[in-house]
Amino acid sequence: MHVLVAFLPIIILSVLLVGFNKPARIVMPITWVCGVILCLFFWGMDFRSVMAYSVTGAAKGIEVLVTIFGAIYLLNTLQHSGAMNVITQSFNGVSSDRRIQMIIVAWVFGAFIEGAAGFGTPAALAAPLLVGMGFPPLGAALVALICNSTPVAFGVVGLPTMTAVSTVQDIVVAKGYDLGLFAHITYMYTAILHSLPGALVPFMATAVLVRNYGQDKSLKPAFEILPFSIFAGFSFTVPYVLLAIFVGPELASLLGALVAAILVLQATKRGFLVPKNEWFFDGETKESVLASLQNLGSASSGKKRMSTLLAWMPYILTTLVLLVSRIHAFGVRPYFEGLVIKLPYVFGVNVNYVCKYLWLPGSVFFIIALVTHPMHFMKGSEVKAVWKDTAMQVKDAAIAMIFGVGLVQLMLNSNMNAAGLPSMMTVMARSMAAFAKGAFPAVAPFIGILGAFLSGSNTVSNMLFSSLQVETAWILNMPAPIILAMQSIGGGIGNMICVNNVVAASATVGAVGHEGWIIRKNIKPVLAYSILVIILGWFFIYLGYDPATPASLKVG
Repeated sequence: MHVLVAFLPIIILSVLLVGFNKPARIVMPITWVCGVILCLFFWGMDFRSVMAYSVTGAAKGIEVLVTIFGAIYLLNTLQHSGAMNVITQSFNGVSSDRRIQMIIVAWVFGAFIEGAAGFGTPAALAAPLLVGMGFPPLGAALVALICNSTPVAFGVVGLPTMTAVSTVQDIVVAKGYDLGLFAHITYMYTAILHSLPGALVPFMATAVLVRNYGQDKSLKPAFEILPFSIFAGFSFTVPYVLLAIFVGPELASLLGALVAAILVLQATKRGFLVPKNEWFFDGETKESVLASLQNLGSASSGKKRMSTLLAWMPYILTTLVLLVSRIHAFGVRPYFEGLVIKLPYVFGVNVNYVCKYLWLPGSVFFIIALVTHPMHFMKGSEVKAVWKDTAMQVKDAAIAMIFGVGLVQLMLNSNMNAAGLPSMMTVMARSMAAFAKGAFPAVAPFIGILGAFLSGSNTVSNMLFSSLQVETAWILNMPAPIILAMQSIGGGIGNMICVNNVVAASATVGAVGHEGWIIRKNIKPVLAYSILVIILGWFFIYLGYDPATPASLKVG
């Protein structure tokens, strides 16, 4: 009975989001109310504890919102200042080959935008840019969504995977593990397990593009560019892994994409691994393609054109500040971590909440955006428009995030009851462990995919299911950091087909009503990516290395 009750909030969430297509801003409060009722009447929690953990969840949700707000605020600042138009144009005119254009815009530029802003913005920016370059609208949406997968785990300066670790930190500490080491191992394996399948993403996207929009619908053009596409893949994933391991999660996607941009653009200009035969859409010629690029390049936002360096400067500054603040050698990290807001008790309940508000990436984003206003000579009306657009974009996310994190905190802490029952998360974990047993690594990524599909966000997916994944791993005596990494990776893969992103991409290219077709087309890349991740995960789990068992991971 308790197993069914424990799963009830997730069931209601799924039915309302998918079955009835209700927005998350409505579904999350309803699900939270359901969680409150279950905690009070089935788990026997007292009202003060229910409210205390709900408030703590809301506070943690606001932390996530700060990063979301900062990222979107900076993005809107660049759009209204005209900088984004200059940034996108800097990728044009490198090659007339449609395959290479797609890799540069959807893979490289999309990865950079994911690293900086996330939350569906890569597909929403890259897809219309490709349409402006002459790509078929649906084709542009398809490839933009496929490429918005590998960078997602460390998108928004590492937010999704940091959220995964933050969600489980209490149970990790309670288990007796060193939280810092646990987090580092999780980041490392998230990057490693993403890296090899991720290097194939440009090829997957190219294959989908030429198969659906080529003159003869053959996969041959995709294989012709296979060496270049793999080079482009590793140009991103190699620095991505190194940054995640040696610097941290914040810059893995952002700085990895910048490295990839340099390498891929230089390779294209020098003809390195570039196929001799250029590929175009059915009915196109090289002359028509060059004409479309020229028209895009001459497009004007009505503002005086700024230099490319000035346009990129906010992102350069953001990268530098994050880099300096995260590496101990620079000596400023303690100042960023030292400013805290503490909330030890809520309604008399010991919750021990601590917020390092300057450490939040969103704080850096927001400060850089404020500096950008005078740097880009923005008018008061433009700044006002930035605030208005950001508020409208964040409003719905705020409601969903506050109630969603509140629900998770309730489910995690529902063991604080008079009946002596384990938490709802523990009950769900035990039931999944009993069902999947040794095959659980094959299930873990699909839980992440499901979460992203339902919620439209890798961050929310990790928020909902990370505790479930970790507790199940421990019950099955499996390495929890690797299983948690597979959860976060699954959330990134799910971005290819999550309803929110598909709707956003379709809307920006003028293809509303074709969302189902896009999801069906992208199922194959999702399955291929997932299978590769499962194979790699199984390799590390069952061939001898378990990072969760060394004595060094235990405190003391």
